[in-house]
Amino acid sequence: MTVRSSRERDPVTPPVTTSAPITPLTPTLQRVAQHLANGCASQEIAAKTGLSAVTVRQYIRDIRASLHCPPRCKPPVIVHRLFTTQQVASPTADRPAPKLSPEQLLLLRAVAEHSDTRDIAVAAKLAPADQRAALDQLLADTGAQDTTELVVLAHGWQLLPAEQAAHATRNGASQ
Repeated sequence: MTVRSSRERDPVTPPVTTSAPITPLTPTLQRVAQHLANGCASQEIAAKTGLSAVTVRQYIRDIRASLHCPPRCKPPVIVHRLFTTQQVASPTADRPAPKLSPEQLLLLRAVAEHSDTRDIAVAAKLAPADQRAALDQLLADTGAQDTTELVVLAHGWQLLPAEQAAHATRNGASQ
């Protein structure tokens, strides 16, 4: 008998599959989470907070656990989850939202919800070979420097509304 992994059965592996309630962040974790939501990397957070880099990395692991994100979950997914669960303040847009195509909006949601490159391509309905070019174009069109900033900007523009994502999570959909 051959045992198939969940990755073989499911075309897209959702990063969050638990229906357990989200654990509220402690004030210290919330401060670190807000820096993450502002697009800061762990070294920047350490410099801004006076915490050691090791401590910041541990706090980020604790944030992931509180949000029920897998250990290898990438920052854009964590940031999206922080906004959708209202663990940090939603960003405000400093410029108008660009006009994005339906395909770009699908890619944006895929980047916000998935960490694995293959899963992003499948969720965005892209051939894996076309994903990098499509993502580079999306970053250029939005003026984002990286995918984490892209997710932050998208929430500020309300292209990834918290209400829809929170509702989808409650209904067991892929976060």
